[in-house]
Amino acid sequence: MVRESDRDYIRKYLPSNKVEEGLRLLERGIAPQYIVGNVDFFGNLIEVNENVLIPRFETELLVEKVIHYVRKIFVTKLSELRIIDIGTGSGCIAISLKKELNSHVVGVDISSLALEVAKKNAINNSVSIDFIQSDIFSHVFSLFDVIISNPPYIRKDEEIDNMVYENEPHLALYAEEDGLYFYHQILKSASRYVKSKFLIAFEIGLNQGDEIIKMANRYLDNVNVIVEKDYSDRERFVFIYRD
Repeated sequence: MVRESDRDYIRKYLPSNKVEEGLRLLERGIAPQYIVGNVDFFGNLIEVNENVLIPRFETELLVEKVIHYVRKIFVTKLSELRIIDIGTGSGCIAISLKKELNSHVVGVDISSLALEVAKKNAINNSVSIDFIQSDIFSHVFSLFDVIISNPPYIRKDEEIDNMVYENEPHLALYAEEDGLYFYHQILKSASRYVKSKFLIAFEIGLNQGDEIIKMANRYLDNVNVIVEKDYSDRERFVFIYRD
């Protein structure tokens, strides 16, 4: 059943001569953001299609919080910082951080199709970002001040909204180990890719905070670990840093 809010989205963001066709596509189950073809993320116009996740408000909040932590932790020039966005997808996080901090930003993703979208978005938003096709760190050979990731974190057996399940790439949604696989993989290797002072920032799923705290303390020495909530008062972000 099509939600009225989705019909309103089509009417608001599509040109009037395309609304009728957009509503037909909506009735066929196509996500309204994919029909429109772009979303506003942190003030940037981000192109989206079926090869990338649709950016969410929660991820905008992640970006906002990362900017706060970066300015709190690092006293060096922000332009000298190196940031890596793991699982960059549409590039929305990488583009937003590049614009706000003017640091050196690298975006990695295992999907070549997602990277095509990210590269186009970087060009459209007039920013320079290094994009690398990589399975997490497999093709990464540098040290970074900041690691940020909104990885796949949904459990294989978890029920999700049908519109999400039918439209968005499962490669970017689901993860093994009860949704914790990518946090585990990133954190167990992170010490080889961060400088002495660093920030690691994650968006997380429901009830995953405690396990990620344990992982962080298992793999990284002398770190501060903070779990923060989203607009719905749910634990949604983990920040791990050494200052």
